[in-house]
Amino acid sequence: MDWRKHIDSDPSVLMGKPVIKGTRIAVEFILQLLSQGWTEEQILENYQTLTRESLQAVFAFTAECIHDEAVYTILDEIL
Repeated sequence: MDWRKHIDSDPSVLMGKPVIKGTRIAVEFILQLLSQGWTEEQILENYQTLTRESLQAVFAFTAECIHDEAVYTILDEIL
């Protein structure tokens, strides 16, 4: 999946946050909806300018962004 066909960043749109091309719908917003339990079907139904491919691009973009990032394990405090 070439996310570049679906994700854009323009300083004049949402202060340059990555958005789905042709919309003002930020990648961050889609991830928030999914983290709140929205399904792909609910997102597509409520935001009809989006496609399954554009949602896949959100994941591809996010995966590439965190690919080289350091990941830290967070342990619960031991009592």
